[in-house]
Amino acid sequence: MVKTYDAAVIGGGIIGMATAYYLTRHNLKVAVIERKYPGSGSTGRCIGGIRQQFSTPGSIRMMVESLKLFSEMKEELGRSVEFHQGGYLFLAHTPQMVEVFKKNIEIQKKENLNVSLLSPEEVLKVVPELNIDGLLAGAYCPEDAQAFPFAVLDGYREKIVEKGSDIFMENPVTNIQQGKNFTVTLSDGTLIEAPKVLLSAGPWTHELGKLVGLDFPMYPERHEAAITERIPKFLEPMVVDYRPDGCYFHQLITGQVIVCYTPVPTVPGIREDTTFEFLPQVAWRMKRLIPELKNAAILRNWAGSYTMTPDGNPIVDETPIKGFYVASAMCGHGFMFGPAIGKNMAGFMTEGKWTLDFSEFAMNREFKGKESMK
Repeated sequence: MVKTYDAAVIGGGIIGMATAYYLTRHNLKVAVIERKYPGSGSTGRCIGGIRQQFSTPGSIRMMVESLKLFSEMKEELGRSVEFHQGGYLFLAHTPQMVEVFKKNIEIQKKENLNVSLLSPEEVLKVVPELNIDGLLAGAYCPEDAQAFPFAVLDGYREKIVEKGSDIFMENPVTNIQQGKNFTVTLSDGTLIEAPKVLLSAGPWTHELGKLVGLDFPMYPERHEAAITERIPKFLEPMVVDYRPDGCYFHQLITGQVIVCYTPVPTVPGIREDTTFEFLPQVAWRMKRLIPELKNAAILRNWAGSYTMTPDGNPIVDETPIKGFYVASAMCGHGFMFGPAIGKNMAGFMTEGKWTLDFSEFAMNREFKGKESMK
């Protein structure tokens, strides 16, 4: 049986769900196709940070819009998404990283961000419990934030369905055919026909692109995370330690501390397995920064995929196939990028033009630069 829609969105993570939501606001009937359930991929395995502190004007402007959209979600979606502006605090323990912060802050201030380079003593005013041994400076924006990914996705899901669109779950894509319209075949035999298709399947985007002859320059890598028991609230910002053996963590409004670090070297592939090495390492890295966390019990840990590009920026564009779009490879920033990318991609798919300048995310760029605020 063929089901006809105005647009099909492949991928039920934050990018796909946000884009589908905004497409319905353009009065399009949308099919969202998800291999498992919304948030089962990278979005549901992230730690919920939302920051404006990036190193290029395009990413900064996008995140200014995204932060605004997050701040309006309680009213717009009719539910709390646990949005909280606790800030982001980046730590520099080398002169080289201090210079990176200075250069980035100059760019950020031109975009009117409320960001400051703090001395170690000023950092202690933000996080009094922090161990500042070896610390040279901190980059701090108090307006950066956190939110709960599953609440955001569920809010989008409700609104998408209310507008008469459909979400196909537990139903992976097996084929995509080009004709007058695109025909997307699902594992149960359902055929989805639509003149426009968005591929936003996170780490599965590369393989699905091959179904239409596209070879996207992106690759997945595994990242692990963990969460502690609830402890009395003491920490406001996301703390990011840029040392090779650093980590990043924040405290949820419910009291748990949620933490992640990037392994060196990175681990390639779509991986959800956890390692014995991660827990003792992440406990040591957190305790080094905040000694009081030594008694916090870790409840569980998990793993998921970042989808990376050579320059650390996503690919958000129409592909060489007219009517076939891609929004993927968020390089670990998909949750925070999601609302703004969804809104702008929906506008581009329906009106043929960008509201914001997305040229640094173009599919045909040279990938020469590098996002320094990873």
